[in-house]
Order: sequence, then C-alpha cells, then structure tokens
Amino acid sequence: MNRRHCATAAITLVCALALLTAPVQAMAAPIPEPGPTSTAPAAPKKSLEEVREEIDPLYRKAGAATDAYNLAKEQSKKQSGEIVRLTKSIADGQARIAELKDRAGAQAREQYRSGGLPPGAQLVLSGDPDLFMDGVNQARQGQQATKGMLTELEQAQEDLETYTKDASLNWEKIEANRVKQAKAKKSINAQIAAAEKIESQLAKEEQARLLQLEKDAASTAQAAWLSSGALKDINREASAAGKQALAFATAQIGKPYVWGAEGPGSYDCSGLTSQAWAAAKQPIPRTSQEQWRQLPHIAIQDMRPGDLIIYHSDASHVGMYVGDGSIVHAPRPGRHVTLTGAGTMQILGVVRPDK
Repeated sequence: MNRRHCATAAITLVCALALLTAPVQAMAAPIPEPGPTSTAPAAPKKSLEEVREEIDPLYRKAGAATDAYNLAKEQSKKQSGEIVRLTKSIADGQARIAELKDRAGAQAREQYRSGGLPPGAQLVLSGDPDLFMDGVNQARQGQQATKGMLTELEQAQEDLETYTKDASLNWEKIEANRVKQAKAKKSINAQIAAAEKIESQLAKEEQARLLQLEKDAASTAQAAWLSSGALKDINREASAAGKQALAFATAQIGKPYVWGAEGPGSYDCSGLTSQAWAAAKQPIPRTSQEQWRQLPHIAIQDMRPGDLIIYHSDASHVGMYVGDGSIVHAPRPGRHVTLTGAGTMQILGVVRPDK
C-alpha cells in the first residue's frame, strides 16, 4: 500500500515538473510586428517661384512643338494642293496621248486604204508635172506633221511619267508630315498636361500669387529692356498695311490662346500674326520660325508698329509691335491675347512683312 502511494506521488511530481518546464509561447500575448525605426521626412513644398520656373519651360516646349505642328500642317496643305494640280495635269496628259494615238491610227488606216502610200506620195508618182510638184510639197508636209506628232507624243508620255512621279513623292511627303503632326501633337499635349497638373495642385490664392509673380517678372524684364536705351531712336510710324494688320491684331485682345488656332475665336502666337497680316492683304508664313527665316530682318532701332518681334533662341514665339515699347500677342495656353512689354521675353530679332 505504501509502495502504491509512493508510485502515485512520483508520477504526480513528474507531471507537475513537465508542466512547469513545457514551452509557454502559445499562452503568451502576441508579439507586435516591429515598426519602422524612423519616419522619412516629407519633401519640402516648392516655393511659388520654383513652381513658376518649372512651369515656364513646359509651356515653352509646348510652343516649340506647336510651331512644328503648324509647319507640318501647312506643308501638308501645300502638298495636297500640288497633288490636285498634278492630278489635273495627269488627266490632261492622258487625254492628249489618247488624241495623238487616234491621229496616228487615222494616218495608218489612210495609208492602208491607199495601198500603203499617203496621198502626197501618190501624187509624186503621177505623170502630171503640176500634180507632181504639189505631191512633193504635200509629202514633205506629211512627213513633218508625222514627225511633229511623234515628237509631241513622246513628250506627252515623258510629262505624264514626271507628273505621276511628282504626285507619288508628294503623297510620301504628306504621309511624313502627318507623322510629324501626330508626334508634335503628342508632345504639345504632354507638355501642357504636365504644366496644368502642377498648377492644379495649387490653391486658388497660390494661383493668383503665381500670376502676380509672372507679371512682376515681366515688369522687371521690361524695365531692364527700356533702361538699356532700346527705344531711344524708335519713333517710326506704321505703314498703311501695318496699320491694317495692327488694327486686326488688337481687335482680338481677350480671345483665348489655343495651340494650332488661327481664329476667329482663338489663336496661337503665329496664328494671330499671320492672320493679322493676311487681313492687310500681305500673306506671310504661318509659323514664327518660318516668319523669322523668310521675312526681311530689321534692326530693333528701325522697328515700327506692325513689325513682328521674334522671341527665344529657337524662334518659338512671336508678337506684333504696337509702339511705345509694347506688343500684342497670344502668350500661352491658359492665357488670352493681350498687350505686354516688348522686352518681357528674350528677343531674337525683328522682321518686317511689308518691306
């Protein structure tokens, strides 16, 4: 009996020791996941001046892409007109060739009916001296006419080949310009979207202050330009055509800038200047870059109202000089046709449409 109690006590002690030494993790409270040892500092908010310096290049790039788009569009329009002209020339050439072939066929049939001899040759073989001389003259005239007809036919065929080749080349150019337009359009939209996204993140008060910063920067640049003596000798009057162009341009003040637009409800920078001079019966190139490349250059001191001031090293912007150191221009997306100082942007040079 004592032995049984001792065995029971021993078993009880072993079980107790097993419980005390067993792992207790299952009963412990969950260990929290380790958190980040440090929090990264938030990026400092950009100042409005930094925002302006970020936005301005985007709109500048959009302006340059707009010029590329407008040029490709203008070239495609010109080439389409050329294809219309060539198509008419091809049709005329085909009709002329058909006519010459009909004449050649008529001559061949006449020779066949007369035993292979033309009427002039038959008279040459006659016994009558007078008829003989007439026959000689007719034979010579017939030979010359046949030779002339064959020469004309050959030339008509060569012209037709040239017209067809030119038309094919123009179609290729139109397609190349279509690709350029699509690429430029994509770039324009991307640059404008990036700038608008930045502006949209600003509060209304900040947007108003940003606009004021733009005006302040323009005023500073204009003051520096005027203090340089740039207007010292500028006192010329506009030409008659220049007055007409200027009247048109200033009448558009308040209308929105839209890239690729040339009126009547909206304009881009070169759309405004090209339409203004078109209203003065003086057509000029559509883009600011082509206006700079093709129109006569004028020294700033010789500038007169109606002349065009080209801006930036890539000639991507243009405004019309109105006098007293000011221009009328279509600034950029989000802005309207307005008057501003001629020295508010980097001047590349001046051109005169009616020199």
